[in-house]
Amino acid sequence: MSTKPLEPKTITDIDAYLKPDVAAIIQRHSSFRKWKETFDKHEGGYDKFTKGYHKYGLNVGPKNEVIYKEWAPNAKEAFLIGDFNDWNRSSHPMKRDDFGVWEITVPPLSSGACAIPHDSKIKISMVLPNGSRIERLPAWIKRVTQDLSVSPVYDARFWNPPASENYTFKNARPPKPTNLRIYEAHVGISTAEPRVGTYKEFTTNTLPRIKDLGYNVIQLMAVMEHAYYASFGYQVTNFFAASSRYGTPEDLKELIDVAHGMGVTVLLDIVHSHACKNVLDGINEFDGTDHLYFHEGGKGRHELWDSRLFNYGHHEVLRFLLSNLRFWVEEYQFDGFRFDGVTSMMYKHHGIGTGFSGGYHEYFGDGADEEGIVYLMLANDSMHTLYPNLITIAEDVSGMPLLGKPVDVGGVGFDYRLSMAIPDMWIKLLKHKQDDEWDMANIVFTLTNRRYGEKSVAYCESHDQALVGDKTLAFWLMDKEMYTNMSDLSPMTAIVARGLSLHKMIRLLTHSLGGEGWLNFEGNEFGHPEWLDFPREGNGNSFHYARRQWNVVDDPMLRYRYLNNFDRAMNHTAAKYGWLEAPQAYVSLKNESDKVIAYERAGLLFIFNFHPSKSFTDYRVGVEEAGEYRIVLSSDEKRFGGFDNIMLDSKFFTTPLEWNGRKNFLQVYIPTRTCIVLAK
Repeated sequence: MSTKPLEPKTITDIDAYLKPDVAAIIQRHSSFRKWKETFDKHEGGYDKFTKGYHKYGLNVGPKNEVIYKEWAPNAKEAFLIGDFNDWNRSSHPMKRDDFGVWEITVPPLSSGACAIPHDSKIKISMVLPNGSRIERLPAWIKRVTQDLSVSPVYDARFWNPPASENYTFKNARPPKPTNLRIYEAHVGISTAEPRVGTYKEFTTNTLPRIKDLGYNVIQLMAVMEHAYYASFGYQVTNFFAASSRYGTPEDLKELIDVAHGMGVTVLLDIVHSHACKNVLDGINEFDGTDHLYFHEGGKGRHELWDSRLFNYGHHEVLRFLLSNLRFWVEEYQFDGFRFDGVTSMMYKHHGIGTGFSGGYHEYFGDGADEEGIVYLMLANDSMHTLYPNLITIAEDVSGMPLLGKPVDVGGVGFDYRLSMAIPDMWIKLLKHKQDDEWDMANIVFTLTNRRYGEKSVAYCESHDQALVGDKTLAFWLMDKEMYTNMSDLSPMTAIVARGLSLHKMIRLLTHSLGGEGWLNFEGNEFGHPEWLDFPREGNGNSFHYARRQWNVVDDPMLRYRYLNNFDRAMNHTAAKYGWLEAPQAYVSLKNESDKVIAYERAGLLFIFNFHPSKSFTDYRVGVEEAGEYRIVLSSDEKRFGGFDNIMLDSKFFTTPLEWNGRKNFLQVYIPTRTCIVLAK
């Protein structure tokens, strides 16, 4: 991509409202260009600069020598210690260069074998200017483990398996999908048993489910090592280490490789917005100062997350973070990233206590954090330059303009943004409004209100809504009856009938109208009967809620399978007709009294009747293309928990008369709380 200066016209062509902010956009682009030129001039460009993990941390040379490098400018002396030298604090001194980088080469044994045994424990020991000694886990360490019987603190391990134990990738990456159907998953909770699940179990048991349901992308959470399981992976201690809770690095490589063999793309939930404040097993106070990787003082602390904030304006911090992205793509073959906490990175206030109204002054004024935004531009530009098929998704609540535009036109460079207003809308409706008070126009507006030319991923609920303290859609809809009335052996109650119907309708409406991608959190596809709560002091360290109860969806007598069946049909229909990659839908009907919504997308006609009690016979709906239509998906089928009131073999013929702004109309039977999709 070019590093040409940005033309003001480029920006205003995209969005005329940006005119007052052109100077701010050009300013951040200039900062981006300066960094890129610095990398080109002094570091060999993106390619070499983002391979920091080949230089820093522990690496094995061609003769089995171990080269260890670490940036710790405050240290006066440094030593490599570990099982290999009986933790001797003086036998392996390191040398320092002018930039505060320490280095040591450990020669091989006389036999030619590596002097540091595979999987043995290791640390760096440093003497500070005041004479005190500190010991830390190497910042670039690729493997850490925890022995809870000894201490909750993690141990660094020298990961250097023999060639026979190294996992070899067998499958090529799948082509870049243009229609993201994302399954957001957490390996640890993916077993029905009350314990931590493993990479191997996920590969064997969960991947086939995901593939069968028609998802083509997996977004893996909580992979970067974190000391506290209940943080859901969002308090990262070791940025280059795949969590050892679930198995070995080789097990994770196998998981990704098997997914690729199924044609499934795998994204990593990357946390570069902050870091865990742990000192003994994290990178906080690494060289005895509070400002090595982070800003010092209050600027370097996130008051709500109780964590440390990176100094994105520092050359070595950029090396660490950009190399971290490259590492996960190269070493583990991830296909892209969902960037967590992007709002926190782009604003000095981190979004705390700020309700974004959509006014453009909120995005480019004093509140904007140029260094954080420029880091995201560098991250997107470098990774897309090196890997043109890589996918990046931003988790941003602010609605920052140009977030999903390429860097060379003044954007931040993400491929997609998460539509975070959509789940909020559904929860508010279910919590505060009676069914007959639902505002069809507002629902449609929220689902279609996205920045022109920027792709978004729509979802009704993610992991956020599944956590204890919040409620999933299924819980809001059916709550207590999920424990008593979900068996086909008991009569269908009004609450369960409503819950099943609205669950399907809300998901299909969001899937087909809300964006260019779709996201589902693991278990929500079948209305998981429990929330998610990790073992912690407050629940007696129980795993009861930190799992997924596949048993309920696999039980042929329980109604959860109906939702699962519908989810599968919805995804496969989307794949067949391509509505996610099609231009935004044309909405022809938002009828408030009938509670009917109708729209066309990808040549399909979608009709939803949200009325709590009224069914409509011969309901007239406008459609642009003349011809004969038939039903390709109906929420009312028995296999989806419906009542089979709609004849699936019905044919619908258009009448050439303008209706609701369309050239033709057809007439359908649309029962209460059902939706149908018609194809020509």
